[in-house]
Amino acid sequence: MSILSPRFIAFSLVAAVTTANAATAAPVAAPAPIAAPASAAAALQSLKVGGEGGWDYVTLDSASGRLFVPRSTRVMVLNLEGKALGEIPNTPGVHGVALAKDLDRGFTSNGRSNSITVFKLSTLEVIKEVKITGENPDAILYDPATQQVFSFNGRSKDATVLDAKSLEVKGTIAIGGKPEFSVCDGKGRVYVNVEDTSELLTIDAKAMKVAARWSLKPLEEPTGLAFDVAHQHLFAVGSNKLLAVVDAKTGKIITTLPIGEGCDGAGFDAGTSQAFASNGEGTLTVIHADAKGSYHVTATLPTKKGARTMAVDEKTHLVYLPTADFGPAPEAKPGQRSRPPMIPDSFQILVAKPGRP
Repeated sequence: MSILSPRFIAFSLVAAVTTANAATAAPVAAPAPIAAPASAAAALQSLKVGGEGGWDYVTLDSASGRLFVPRSTRVMVLNLEGKALGEIPNTPGVHGVALAKDLDRGFTSNGRSNSITVFKLSTLEVIKEVKITGENPDAILYDPATQQVFSFNGRSKDATVLDAKSLEVKGTIAIGGKPEFSVCDGKGRVYVNVEDTSELLTIDAKAMKVAARWSLKPLEEPTGLAFDVAHQHLFAVGSNKLLAVVDAKTGKIITTLPIGEGCDGAGFDAGTSQAFASNGEGTLTVIHADAKGSYHVTATLPTKKGARTMAVDEKTHLVYLPTADFGPAPEAKPGQRSRPPMIPDSFQILVAKPGRP
């Protein structure tokens, strides 16, 4: 596969959208957005990758400088310039990748085969394919405190727990709804959004059971989730163009903030104390807490249509967003949505530089 040199597209910050709608619904009124300085962002880099297949969650390993990109039937492994380093084959319907760096292992959630592919991180060699207890595994997470892998299964509305060392399935946790993205605190607590019930669940990883169930209303259909571990704040994004900041200890919604349409990913950079929402409409929302701890939308950066998921590199403070070019959408059938077709070989990784607040 030919890898083209990165091309740079200059872009400017656009004004952040107003918080009026969010403020009326949030338990704590969202502060008004403030403008970011023009120097906060300089350019958007587009890494031409190409190849066939859709994509979902992209995973970034800062230490090795590698991106793990699910592409329908395999996982592409790229360096941070977009050059192909290898791939994990035979992962039908793959959604995500979890990294267990302490065990030199990686894990993929294969939605169509109801399985997890285990591979060696250092060489990308496939070790084993493990059949799971649930159906349509979507998000996948490694919890280092218990050395367990959690696959969150959309169709069966549960989570499979896999021992990351022995590769034996240890159990199944009923979620009570369709699980979406998940994060962990590194101490045995796992958090997961539940899309169809608009909830956030905390899971006791060692006991393998749900410890708490919190409503995310007014958020609707929460998907992406990010975590500020130091301050114990979670960032959940919803389909109704809202991001909720949630206290990870109590489940209380601290505030809600406006984001763009079609968001499927949230991120947090501990080095800059910035949270992000990747919006499929073609924008990246940047959020920051001021000295008093109040959150503000500081910028809305133009990206590209379809860039709905992301990965944050806390070493370089860059944000990586997969997308592609699309043709016109065909006429929709009654009661159905029409999706524009992806232009062949147009897959790319956008690299955004949000800048420091």
